[in-house]
Amino acid sequence: MRRMWAGAVLGTALFAAGCATNPVTGRTELALISESQEIAMGQQAAADVEASIGVVDDAELNAYVQRVGESLARESERPDLPWRFRVVDDPTPNAFALPGGFIYITRGMLSLMENEAELAGVLGHEIGHVTARHSVQMISRQQLAQIGLIAGMILVPEIAQFGDLAGTGLQLLFLSYGRDAERQADELGYRYSLQQNYDVREMPDIFVSLARSSELAGQSPLPSWLSSHPLPQERIERLSAMLEELPPGQRNVEAADYFDQIDGLVYGNNPRHGYFQGATFLHPELRFRLEFPRGFRLANLTSAVQAISEQQDAAIQFTFAQGSAAQAASAFRQQQGIRTGQPRSERINNFPAVIVPFEAQTEGGAIAGYAAYIEDGQRTYQLLTYSAAQNIRAYENAFLQTIGSYQRVSDPSVLNAQPERIDAVRLSSSMTFNEFMRRYPSGIDADELALINQVTNLSAQLPAGSWVKRVQ
Repeated sequence: MRRMWAGAVLGTALFAAGCATNPVTGRTELALISESQEIAMGQQAAADVEASIGVVDDAELNAYVQRVGESLARESERPDLPWRFRVVDDPTPNAFALPGGFIYITRGMLSLMENEAELAGVLGHEIGHVTARHSVQMISRQQLAQIGLIAGMILVPEIAQFGDLAGTGLQLLFLSYGRDAERQADELGYRYSLQQNYDVREMPDIFVSLARSSELAGQSPLPSWLSSHPLPQERIERLSAMLEELPPGQRNVEAADYFDQIDGLVYGNNPRHGYFQGATFLHPELRFRLEFPRGFRLANLTSAVQAISEQQDAAIQFTFAQGSAAQAASAFRQQQGIRTGQPRSERINNFPAVIVPFEAQTEGGAIAGYAAYIEDGQRTYQLLTYSAAQNIRAYENAFLQTIGSYQRVSDPSVLNAQPERIDAVRLSSSMTFNEFMRRYPSGIDADELALINQVTNLSAQLPAGSWVKRVQ
């Protein structure tokens, strides 16, 4: 009884100490994280995200997205946050908000949009998650759950089933908000866009396209918009109802400026960064290939290639290492908490390599596996393979086969692989979408091309002066 009373007092004290006024609603709510802590958390997470996924190497495009986003954020309830807007190099259509005002939109999302007004609607939605402190509320509830004061409210971020392989930044990036938070972000994005005189009648179009879109990501670690932003029909209907009350007036769409920015943008997976053919990973720039076990879920990040078993009880990570193979293996063996067996030096397809068996104790239990270091010219790679210790015999052959599969690539079709890109076309005369596809052939099928152009009827007439995307 005394412990229960003490817990209740502690809970009351924490709640009293951790209350703050929501900048959007004006209501008092739980917030165990100060604004300075929120910003620091967002800055660290942003560094993790940019290192793991990568930002599109286009300074002009990132500056454009920053300008549009900042114009919305500066008129919001939290104008003084260090707002940062960037385009991440991933084909999955999505956008994310980190605590403190760090917002990311994928190039896959840009490929679905038709104008700046749609971009403003999506960025405004993500700004709304920050101004309403949705992530702060979720993290605060998690902190209480961890000390047992709120039962059943433990935060479970959707990490695309990558578990401990994903860093804190990715965990915050993949927060999935509830429907009430999504509705509020819709309303705030609508208001922020309207304040900047964007035509908010464009907003439902991008949501409809997102609802139509399937996975355009290939083996991306990022979730789709629908998996991280619940989008029931009710939300589209709610936006439509808001539009019925919109006062008349001329508002900005800015299609020409938008198409000018996305002209030449990489579409889909970029093979220059490495790509999968089935379970085989090929890298044209680094000129190697690697075979992963069949049935593993695969992902190609900026800093690593990762694979997770179907049962999520085994993992492989391929990344760079420092020094020679022998030096890297020695550094691995010296890490605290790792027990290693006798390392063995050998040659893998004529490359010097060192393979180190190891065991370690983690929060999730004991693991066992192999750390392999392969020296290819001036570069050394690490292949870290491991499973739950009790399952190592089941995966041992698969791990060693993957390690032994590293080899150079000489096939010109691999070495010369190039990404497809968006080509922005302005029609000089009216034509149907079917006619457009005949005159301007694309490298993707008709349904996918119609999707990224927000066309639902291939016989629909496109007026002269329209901007249309093709993919080459």
